[in-house]
Amino acid sequence: MIKNKSRLTVRMSFVRLVAKVLRSLLFIRQPQYGDRRVHFMNTRKRGINMLINIMSRFGCHEETASNINHNERLEFLGDAVVEFMSSIHLYFMFPDLEEGGLATYRAALVQNQQLAVLAKKLSLEKFMLYAHGSDLCHDLELRHAMANCFEALMGALFLDGGVEVADRVFSNTLFAGEPALLDVWLHYPQHPLQSQEPDGDRHYIETIPRLKELIRFEDITGIEFRHIRLLARAFTHRSVGFNNLTLGSNQRMEFLGDTVLQLVASEYLYKYFPEHHEGHLSLLRSSLVNNKTQAVVCDDLAMTSIAIYNYAKGELKTKDRADLLEAFLGALYVDKGLLYCRAFCEVCFFPRLEHFIMNQDWNDPKSKLQQCCLTLRSVDGGEPDIPLYKVIECRGPTNTRVYVVAVYFRDQRLATGTGHSIQEAEMNAASNALESSRELFPQLSHQKKVIERSVKSVTTQSKTSRDKRREKYRKSETNRNRDQRQRGDRRATNRSAKSVD
Repeated sequence: MIKNKSRLTVRMSFVRLVAKVLRSLLFIRQPQYGDRRVHFMNTRKRGINMLINIMSRFGCHEETASNINHNERLEFLGDAVVEFMSSIHLYFMFPDLEEGGLATYRAALVQNQQLAVLAKKLSLEKFMLYAHGSDLCHDLELRHAMANCFEALMGALFLDGGVEVADRVFSNTLFAGEPALLDVWLHYPQHPLQSQEPDGDRHYIETIPRLKELIRFEDITGIEFRHIRLLARAFTHRSVGFNNLTLGSNQRMEFLGDTVLQLVASEYLYKYFPEHHEGHLSLLRSSLVNNKTQAVVCDDLAMTSIAIYNYAKGELKTKDRADLLEAFLGALYVDKGLLYCRAFCEVCFFPRLEHFIMNQDWNDPKSKLQQCCLTLRSVDGGEPDIPLYKVIECRGPTNTRVYVVAVYFRDQRLATGTGHSIQEAEMNAASNALESSRELFPQLSHQKKVIERSVKSVTTQSKTSRDKRREKYRKSETNRNRDQRQRGDRRATNRSAKSVD
């Protein structure tokens, strides 16, 4: 009995020793591999509450590094960079190709299958870091990961060396081993309006009344075009047809302006919203560059008053006004470059982000209603209840048809909405349901509190930074006054010494 007891004591001592060694090893490993909760603290992005918390955060006042360590944010930026570079080359290489043809060619260049081929040329699979070995990936998943890695690489090159460096790597990879094609791709011609007048065409202003009208718009924006006929083309609708002044309509410029706006917005969001993941950045960008926002900017600059159509048009639709703005951005890029486009967006687009975040404009009514319904799901599991939309009426002729849609939740009709399309009617029905059934959805009050807390935090930070600036200014004033007194004392001492001499 005593012998068994001693054996048990020795065994327990051995177990404690092993446990101590394991704890010490774990302590050694933790700094290298990191605690799981700490490691994933900045990569969590699932859940409605997490979505609302992140999307309620305002951007930083200066460029800020992100704590998110994976490459998803760079993918977001790189996707816009690749699309921009492809669009620029295609736009200038094919001056007679319409917008649809340019979009088709671009889609072939930027699709994941093509980007995976480019990543393979650079042997990116040898440098990619996985949670497990690449041999455990399916071939389709590996190609998708390689395409994402190539986009992230383009985003990193753009941030580090600008669009010129990213374009050089992209072009050399795209046409590796084909010097003739690479030469054609890199040395594309100027815009036809630029090649006609290499030194600018503002001397036509005095003789052409149409160009005189554009001077007022230049005064509004503070931008003077070197080739003012580019600006005239940006405001010429395709119904006008070919003419010797603009050599075409603004349709191709819409294609170019759209990709310029996507790139500039993506770069800004990447730099000033460091806590947002790829999906969050996409939601913000969508609210920033959608047709509605572009139409508002178009109205603010009175672009519709100088647009030319071949027939009398009443009030322009939202899409038409957005097209005008995109065409203007395309003309601005061709004439002035990317720097002017950035400056334009910093004045006309980015200040609106604060309003979009406070009003949750990134979240359309259908998505918001579904999120509210999902928060009411039962705790015992099972399929959650989601809102259902049904067309209950359709009236009017084909060209002016009006749809009436009702939205139901748990077999109860919440509201109805009308619209000229089913999608528009569903959006209006969801919006009406959120207004009329607020008592059913406590998530709405929670979202309001989160936004109020975020606004309060930003206000406090602004006050703190303002106080710091005042304190810094006060110290500089104190130091300057002290230096002035010291200089005055030295001058007085010197004068006294001279008088004694």
